[in-house]
Amino acid sequence: MIRRLDLRHDDTQDLPRAPLDVARALDVVAPLCDDVRDRGEVAVLDYGERFDGVRPTSLRVAREHLVDALAGLDPAIRAALEVSIARLRVTCEAELESTVVTTVAEGATVERRIVPMSRVGLYVPGGLAPLVSSVVMNTVPAQVAGVGSIALATPPQAEFGGLPHPTILAACELLGIEEVYAAGGAQAVAMLAHGTLATGGDVRPVDLVTGPGNIYVAAAKRHLRGTVAIDSEAGPTEIAVVADDTADAAFVAADLISQSEHDPNAASVLITASEDLAAAVESELARQVPRARHHERITTSLAGPQSAIVLVRDLDHAVEVADAYAAEHLEIQTADSAAVAARITNAGAIFVGGFTPVSLGDYAAGSNHVLPTAGCACHSSGLSVRAFVKNVHVVTYTEAALREVGHHVVALAEAEDLPSHGAAVSARTGAPARAGEST
Repeated sequence: MIRRLDLRHDDTQDLPRAPLDVARALDVVAPLCDDVRDRGEVAVLDYGERFDGVRPTSLRVAREHLVDALAGLDPAIRAALEVSIARLRVTCEAELESTVVTTVAEGATVERRIVPMSRVGLYVPGGLAPLVSSVVMNTVPAQVAGVGSIALATPPQAEFGGLPHPTILAACELLGIEEVYAAGGAQAVAMLAHGTLATGGDVRPVDLVTGPGNIYVAAAKRHLRGTVAIDSEAGPTEIAVVADDTADAAFVAADLISQSEHDPNAASVLITASEDLAAAVESELARQVPRARHHERITTSLAGPQSAIVLVRDLDHAVEVADAYAAEHLEIQTADSAAVAARITNAGAIFVGGFTPVSLGDYAAGSNHVLPTAGCACHSSGLSVRAFVKNVHVVTYTEAALREVGHHVVALAEAEDLPSHGAAVSARTGAPARAGEST
């Protein structure tokens, strides 16, 4: 069901990865995004009909559908959403940075001002599963950051007459998101990035697009970077578990299965130096997978080249391999999980100990589950309130403060052969201009 990859004597073997990467998907996505730019909402509707099997009567979801969805929401799901929202809001409020004013000299200040994005677009997947939790994970940090205008896109569903899944609509209403579009995939990302005003539509372009999706959503974000800011390329999900012989094989297997449930392309990787644990996990997978509701999807994921049990020499080697893999989700189930977790450099999120499964982070840990995938955790971070704000320096100098430092500015301007830079200071301080300076 899941292959073994022995790295104990060969560090040159490739780590497990899905064969379809973002760069290849760009060939498909780039012309689609350009078409949405050129044809606007008609193109978005055309692609929705092609890929989602339904053509909504309107891209914009009427407010009444949001209200009705919340009214019909299962009370247990509403209560769970409220807990998830409250816990994430606490984390986001603690993360929100304050404006800082630094006095660098008498009369000279530099203020680092925190400015929220003016308008952002949130993407919520709705393919194999309606990811209502992603509504929470995208929206709460944007709201805490103080974003003034929020638009959310999520795929239309044929089952619901072209509307998005009602649980997703209910979450939008619960969070106060009124601008919701029945648009999915790369076309939704392009719609948010370009807007549709130039083609006669009503969608205003956004400054930032966030949210997870399939490989084509990730490719669209890469293609549109520069036109719009993005959080990260969050593609098909992945889990890595670093475990030793103290780990509970049933727990490890359950966690590998939980991520494989997302998508046939999801990656589940166990990294261990214990052959006994590897064998026990294999036995547990054989026992647990057939009982799972989505066992076919799980089996495909676990049998794919992106999933494996990776055998390493020892715990130090396991840490090296985990850092090289840079998992979206990394679990540590070892004798001293906290100490091992402290050594990890590359991971989207780290889950410490046998009682901190990834699925806790998916819903109610207070952390965010929108995380970098495909090794991008070596340079990218998970979604947080920081993604929705900008830092702006506000510089204020008095005349005396400028006079004190002005000659240094002139000297550095000369060093760069930019004498007019120095002249802009000399004109204010009355200092004699150097040769070549204009006054």
